[in-house]
Amino acid sequence: MLNYLDKLKNTDSGNFFLMAGPCAIEGEDIAMRIADKIITITDKLQIPYIFKGSYRKANRSKGSSFTGIGDEKALRILERIGREFGVPTVTDIHESGEAAMAAAYVDVLQIPAFLCRQTDLLIAAAETGKVVNVKKGQFLSAGSMKFAVEKVKEAGNNKVILTDRGNTFGYQDLIVDYRGLPEMQSFGVPVVMDCTHSLQQPNQSSGVTGGKPELISTIAKAAIAVGADGLFIETHPDPANAKSDGANMLHLDLLEETLTKLIRIRQAIL
Repeated sequence: MLNYLDKLKNTDSGNFFLMAGPCAIEGEDIAMRIADKIITITDKLQIPYIFKGSYRKANRSKGSSFTGIGDEKALRILERIGREFGVPTVTDIHESGEAAMAAAYVDVLQIPAFLCRQTDLLIAAAETGKVVNVKKGQFLSAGSMKFAVEKVKEAGNNKVILTDRGNTFGYQDLIVDYRGLPEMQSFGVPVVMDCTHSLQQPNQSSGVTGGKPELISTIAKAAIAVGADGLFIETHPDPANAKSDGANMLHLDLLEETLTKLIRIRQAIL
């Protein structure tokens, strides 16, 4: 991952970079199939790519919700994807003690939005030497994220990415304020738009988070037009039966068409 952030921001193709994959690692076969499909698309379109998959889902509405297939089993799947496809991988961590464990298998450690102010967690991630992707809390302004960047850098790690995933709007909805993207870029780090989680409708009475996946393309188009360095998209071949966040994932069959349109917007603003 040496100089990887520079490569993401200054690619020969001029494209944005992409973090994409299933919400959670559900099993080896489906994870490998999703990775293979996305890599075929991103290679064709010359989009730098990072495979995303959570080895465990710690933030669940109900205690009975799917959390994972086992930490080591899921992390080994991520490791295999990185090794066999030759792409970097990213996964969430939730507690300081998980940083070193996950860093042994993946290239990018992601700090969930609800945990972006947890100083010990940020420092533990930074001290692994891996790239640290910090998701902006739904409850924070874009300007507040400079402190998260400072925490990582003061721990001796300059490899930081910030990801916007919308702002709390009432009890059951989120809204994206695109002014935040250039504001966070002013901190000297790549900024990503999470096009799927920003369309969540949390706190539903059913205990299952809802979403508006039909607007994923809209969120992504606006983010590229504003100048986002990268996009974060959770995708699945069968969102309706995905074990986590199916309500706001992009169907895998729609990914190539979506990215092709986004490249045209990127080229228009360069």
